Amino acid sequence: MHSNQSPGRYHLLLTSSGRPVQHGWWDAEATARRKFTTWVGDWGQPGARITLTDEDTGEQLDEWPEQAPVVVSGGS
Repeated sequence: MHSNQSPGRYHLLLTSSGRPVQHGWWDAEATARRKFTTWVGDWGQPGARITLTDEDTGEQLDEWPEQAPVVVSGGS
């Protein structure tokens, strides 16, 4: 049986060495954020990246590991 229902709004993606390994979608942001924390605990290791994205807005809500901020130096 196939469902025409779209996946949930909040998308978790686990990649390893740049390749997708696991996806998850949830309708509730609170659930997706709990899963994000669980995934970091279970799968967070060198070479892994985990992102949480709001599929409706395209905004990335969280990521692991956090990307270092880019420092732009002013010219004087």
